Amino acid sequence: MDDSDDGTDDLLRLAARTLTGHRRRLFQAEVTRVLCAGHARRAERRFGWGRANVETGLHELDSGIRCVENFATRGRRRREDLNPQLAAAIRDLVEPHTQADPELKSDRRYTNLSAREVRERLQTEKGHALAELPSERTLRDILNRMGYRLKRIQKGKPLKKTAATDAIFANVQAVRAEVADDPTTLEISMDTKAKVSEGEYARGGKNADGLGRDRGEGVGP
Repeated sequence: MDDSDDGTDDLLRLAARTLTGHRRRLFQAEVTRVLCAGHARRAERRFGWGRANVETGLHELDSGIRCVENFATRGRRRREDLNPQLAAAIRDLVEPHTQADPELKSDRRYTNLSAREVRERLQTEKGHALAELPSERTLRDILNRMGYRLKRIQKGKPLKKTAATDAIFANVQAVRAEVADDPTTLEISMDTKAKVSEGEYARGGKNADGLGRDRGEGVGP
């Protein structure tokens, strides 16, 4: 039977709980060497520490080599990783209703399908049993992890009248009045489109050719 003092042992347990990872293992190994003659099983029985962790700490203490923790493999695996077929079905449903970031500032993609709609289509179009599908909230998290964000996809708003419209027609009328009595001038009526800023478009109000001209440049005769 190990000699123990309840007050001291409680203090050592508390100290171990305040440490994490490599530092906790080294502390437990030092205590095991001094109070348990270096036996991991005795430390487990006396302090309630995991024997495998104590043995790892003793090995690190003797060799001077630190074991690297693999935190990525801990915890519950994601639903889409456990079921690749489900992830593929979600992509097949969402991709036709998806657009990339219009300004290409990120890899984020936007879809106009809600998690509820995706869940219903997984059942009706992909044949998944409703009981096997994740909940609506979980499916929303899955969509976010897969890079999809819910957003209403809007087409560009056509501008019925721009700020330069009045200036364009005023310029045309002034030129017509100037040459109205000139017999050498031939007046031809043409229907053309001038390049003006697009306004509340996804590209942030730039011109269609992407050159970003000022509003009044290149318009008028």
